[in-house]
This record gives sequence, C-alpha cells and structure tokens, in this order.
Amino acid sequence: MSTFYCGVDIGASATKLVLLDDIGEVLARTLRPSGVDYAGTAATCLDEAVRSAGREGGPALTVATGYGRDNVAFADETRTEIHCHGTGCFHEVGRRISIIDIGGQDNKVIHMDDAGRRREFKMNRKCAAGTGAFIEEIALRLGLTVEQLDGLAAAADEPVRLGSFCTVFTKTEILSHLRRGAAVESIVRGAFISVVDRIVEMDPLEGEVVATGGVIAHNPTIVEILAEHLGRPVIVPEAPQFTGALGAALTARRAAGD
Repeated sequence: MSTFYCGVDIGASATKLVLLDDIGEVLARTLRPSGVDYAGTAATCLDEAVRSAGREGGPALTVATGYGRDNVAFADETRTEIHCHGTGCFHEVGRRISIIDIGGQDNKVIHMDDAGRRREFKMNRKCAAGTGAFIEEIALRLGLTVEQLDGLAAAADEPVRLGSFCTVFTKTEILSHLRRGAAVESIVRGAFISVVDRIVEMDPLEGEVVATGGVIAHNPTIVEILAEHLGRPVIVPEAPQFTGALGAALTARRAAGD
C-alpha cells in the first residue's frame, strides 16, 4: 500500500482532516464538530479517513493547524492557519490571489503572490461580528436553524441594513426591526451583508478573490453578495471548509520529501 499524508485543521467549531496520496491526490476528507476533546476528535477523524480511503496503518507524516493544533497527539509538526490556508488555496488556484476565510470565531484575509508566497495577511479576533459565531447568534435570535438562513437570504426582496458592529447590539437591533414588522428574510439578508461589510473593512481585496471556510460552504448567498460588492466573480474551492487541512497535508507531503 502506497504512502499517504495527513493534514488536520482543528478549528474552534469544526475539525477537518484531509489525507493525500504520494502524488498529492486527495484520498479522503472527514469533518466533525471539535467539541471539547480536541485530541479525541482528531483521532476519530483520522480513523474515519483511513477507513474511507481503504488504507491500513498511519500516515507517513501529519501536520496539524488551527486553534487546537497543539492538541493533536499524532501530529509530527504544526503550522499556522495562515500558512496552511494560503498553501491550500494556492494549490487549487495556482496564481496571485486574495483569500478570505470566514471561520467560527475569526476571519482571515491572506494575500498570495504568483509564486505561492504569502505577501501579507490580516486576522480579526477582537469581535465575533462577521464570523460563524455571528451567524449562529442571528439564527438563535430569529428562532431559526443555521441551515435555514441561506434560503431565506436568497429569497429576500430588499435587505434590512444592520448598522451595529457588535454582535450583541445587532441582536437588539434585530428585535427592533421585528417589532416594526420587517420580514425575517430581509433581516437575514441584512445580516449576510453585515458579514461581507466586516470582511471588506479588514483589508483591500485586490485581484482575484478566493472565499473559504464553513460559513462560505453553507451559505452561497454570502458569496453572491460579496461578488456583487466587489463587482467581479469570487472563486470558491471544491471543498471550501477543507482548505486549511489540505494545506496542512500538502505541507506534510513536502516535508517528507525534504
């Protein structure tokens, strides 16, 4: 059985794992809620991925990234989220790009050059506004599931603009709109516009833009709003929630060849 490599991305909300074969093709992807036992979740994801790939034994080398990267007992190395997301996205696109990653607790903007080198990046960890946690809070306030939001936002005729930056104040603002009789779908679209506003405020998005993360994976309407704001298409990878884990697996494969 040929050699394979592993990348695991333990985020605050979800753990993602990718296995690559010895020529860099994806063998398996697994995803689970991170929960409170990061080490156990990572081990379960690895077991599932190895079975799914029809392999035996363990990976030749594993690189861990994300919020809980230091908790992965089977990892040989760790890398930052910025490195792994940049590596994963550039592998899929192969040219100069600006990357947006909307995570459960933070957002990232990463700029890559034509050679796949990171030029600069910015992260927002000071506030939940514009993150997956913000989307979850909006759903909770409206009495909806997160899965219902995208369809509602897509069906809205006109958005209700939300002016508050803070997640807590936004919830109060939503209650005010509901009392005035605003349509729920208009409020949801307004919340999605707020997510886009927070992203574009972080850093100028020059050139081609790639959008990744769980929020992007489950809410294509946010991508449409972002593309409309930018005035150009936004690239979404085949598996946008797995780009960090893919970058970690690619790093593992390269490290093994050094």
